[in-house]
Amino acid sequence: MVLCWLVSKRVVQGGRRIHSHRQLSVAHVPDPLETYIHHLDPLFTQRNQRDAARRYLEGLLLPTERNKTLTALANTEPVLGAQHPRAQGLQWFLSESTWSPAALNTQRLTLLRADPLTAPDAQGVRVIDESGDRKNGIKTAHGRRQYLANLGKANNGVVSVSSLWADERVYYPLELEPYTLAQWAGPEQPGAWEHVVAEIS
Repeated sequence: MVLCWLVSKRVVQGGRRIHSHRQLSVAHVPDPLETYIHHLDPLFTQRNQRDAARRYLEGLLLPTERNKTLTALANTEPVLGAQHPRAQGLQWFLSESTWSPAALNTQRLTLLRADPLTAPDAQGVRVIDESGDRKNGIKTAHGRRQYLANLGKANNGVVSVSSLWADERVYYPLELEPYTLAQWAGPEQPGAWEHVVAEIS
């Protein structure tokens, strides 16, 4: 099955520009994922963005052993498969494409808040958490020698602060803010991440 999209195409008729439409198709993913992602489609201005979004989310939900890697999401061989067009397409979608992560997250939260099963209520809480991941070198974005709480010491790594909503029924992430700890305090000072909580709360 395919899902058809109308895309505007400029043509000249009678000496003036008008808009006509032609149809492009995007391959379906199984429901309920297709129904869900349909609400996100207006945020993707290109057909290949909409298609890659489906492949990406579908890959995340599949029960594979290495679903956090692009080659696994694209169902290609781990090393040489990184050059496969499917893997390259996902790499482009995540790092080079023009869609807005902030707008996408806003729409995601709007959908969650509109659903009675996931809407926040007075019984829930907002949880703020800091996490750090050790990285070799400093070429990774936001990578720096800084205090990593999970190691209990300073090391080369990436630190981020996240927030999530939780109650007795459900929990889900709200925001994630990566940062370089040295922006806020000395690179080895524990607890300095608290200064960025305001940005995600």
